Amino acid sequence: MKNMTPENMSRVTGGRLLGPETLFKREITDVVTDSRNIQSGCLFAAIRGERADGHSFIEQTIRDGAGAVLAEYLPDGMTAAVPVILVNSVRKALQELAAFYLDQMQIPTIGIVGSAGKTSTKEMVAAVLSQKFRVLKTEGNFNNELGVPLTVFRIREEHQIAVIEMGINHFGEMRRLAAIVRPDTVIMTNIGTAHLEFLKDRDGILRAKSEVFEYLRPDGKVILNGDDDKLMSLHQVNGKKTMFYAVENQDAEIRAEEVELTGIESTKCVMVTPEGKFEVVIPVSGLHAVHNALAGAAAGYRYGLSPEQIRKGIASYRSLAGRFQIVHTDTLTIIDDSYNANPSSMKASLRVLEKGTGRKTAVLGDMGELGDHSEDLHREVGRYAGTLSVDVLYCIGKLGKCIAEGAEEVLKTKDSGMAVLWFPDSVSFTDAVSGYIQSGDTVLVKASRFMGFEKIVKKLRDL
Repeated sequence: MKNMTPENMSRVTGGRLLGPETLFKREITDVVTDSRNIQSGCLFAAIRGERADGHSFIEQTIRDGAGAVLAEYLPDGMTAAVPVILVNSVRKALQELAAFYLDQMQIPTIGIVGSAGKTSTKEMVAAVLSQKFRVLKTEGNFNNELGVPLTVFRIREEHQIAVIEMGINHFGEMRRLAAIVRPDTVIMTNIGTAHLEFLKDRDGILRAKSEVFEYLRPDGKVILNGDDDKLMSLHQVNGKKTMFYAVENQDAEIRAEEVELTGIESTKCVMVTPEGKFEVVIPVSGLHAVHNALAGAAAGYRYGLSPEQIRKGIASYRSLAGRFQIVHTDTLTIIDDSYNANPSSMKASLRVLEKGTGRKTAVLGDMGELGDHSEDLHREVGRYAGTLSVDVLYCIGKLGKCIAEGAEEVLKTKDSGMAVLWFPDSVSFTDAVSGYIQSGDTVLVKASRFMGFEKIVKKLRDL
């Protein structure tokens, strides 16, 4: 890793360097926080977590080939057989090292920010840019104050651009992430109701996420969802004109026309850019997918891709497991959207479910971090579901009961055959799922991650 020597790392972090001086100028090969993933010559960063303290594994990682250690202390009686950098906080030191390392690599970085759709947008942007560049992108859910540094450390000489997801739920966190990434481009997907527990209201969410602009590079570009009422007012950032993408806002530079949802697996539209119009087929259904594709197109336009390259990139997109992935079994069509949820994304997924075949069945659960508005927001989702052409609504969890109540409130006022059932927890539903799901159903599964709905998806796949 370029210039990542114990000597330089000690200087960057202000740490105390111990161990054999002959190894102080040797570059490390990787940065690892999991003692089970040690590679020869890597830096082992000893993280103190809720379940385990990485310092307990330092000696083992050295035996397994670690070339250096970043730690807050050494176990009693241990001598430094390899370079050891002692710091006050390993987490803070990793952030400082990531900023230093990224500065050495000197490649453009795209920060993906927003309340919902960050991961899907990140995947779409990476798919588009991969038509021209060798792209490094965030993997999994590595989008927080530990995950972002670990993503940066994966950058190598062959990479030409990095697409980095940046997730927060408190004020100040985005500022710390942005100090690492120093984005060349910021793409902001929306300002929704996620994390109201900590950020209080949508204006608070906008303020927290806008901290990223403080570290935008001088020649940087901000790309915003022009259909979001909070974002569409940001016509300038740091004195420079922003770029908008939109479906409804026809003044946006990058926009979609003639949108057609073709079942639950794809969407057609015509994209309008300063380079002209072109038709695309997005391999995901729903207006949220169109917004993701528009963000990808905007990034492509920003970095000089041709319309044909953008079209091919969008067509190459593939959903990740748990993030609106369509699963076909011998008996069911499953819309696996189990990874996470907030009110806006739940409504978007329900709209797509309407396009399903057979009985349209929704399995919905609690959404987290909605603060004092939590029950009302769950009821709002239920009321929305009650207006749709959905046949069965299974609601799970304490707050899932509010979804059921909202749906029943609407159903009392209309002639509908929708069935609504509530279960106190996912176990009570999963144990009896075969009695509730019928062959030929299209089943949407969605809740916040802590609900563990991936187990429901597994059970459905095995039916």
